[in-house]
Amino acid sequence: MNILLIEDNLNIIKGLKYTLEKNNYQLTFLTTIKEATDFLKVKPHIDLIILDVTLPDGNGFDFYEFQLKNLAIPTLFLTAKDEEDDIVKGLNLGAEDYIIKPFSTKELLARIKRILLRYKKQGLITIKDITFDLNKMVVFKNQQIIDLTSLELKLLHLLFINLNRVVSRSTILSYIWDWTGNDVDDHTVTVYFQRIRNKLQTDIITTVKGIGYRIDEK
Repeated sequence: MNILLIEDNLNIIKGLKYTLEKNNYQLTFLTTIKEATDFLKVKPHIDLIILDVTLPDGNGFDFYEFQLKNLAIPTLFLTAKDEEDDIVKGLNLGAEDYIIKPFSTKELLARIKRILLRYKKQGLITIKDITFDLNKMVVFKNQQIIDLTSLELKLLHLLFINLNRVVSRSTILSYIWDWTGNDVDDHTVTVYFQRIRNKLQTDIITTVKGIGYRIDEK
């Protein structure tokens, strides 16, 4: 799991880096909003953001509301402010949680696990840099929405709900008939999946020659 920490206190950074990496999380830390903005433009895969409210070049609440929120990355606010209004403001903006400095690293780890588990239960499946929100039927690449047609979404969804299992061409043809009423052939299926691959720009879909398609859970 990849965590982005946006925090300017070097002692906190050092402590969290040690704790998180010891618990098998990969941590990237940045100290300003500008650094974070530039970093996220590169579209890295991030599972969770830990965001300090008071940063050298701006306010974490504003940064979340106007830049981070649309990226659909679960965010936990980290701050010394303990006023009730600040806590309510952070949660009302859509953040997943809020923890006050000084804090217990055990408590922070528990909150991180709870957030990630909640997202998994909400139907978010991530394979490499692709995330499929099964409930909303939306696909993201590095938190950016991929524009797929209705049929392309359904075909990709079929593979995601059958992770590690081959979905045969005959099964795919049957589903396409049910969804569209169109009687298509093997060549059309090949074209559909080529279009999906082109839009995803990744190699998560495996072709099992003469049988069908599969996505593996890495």
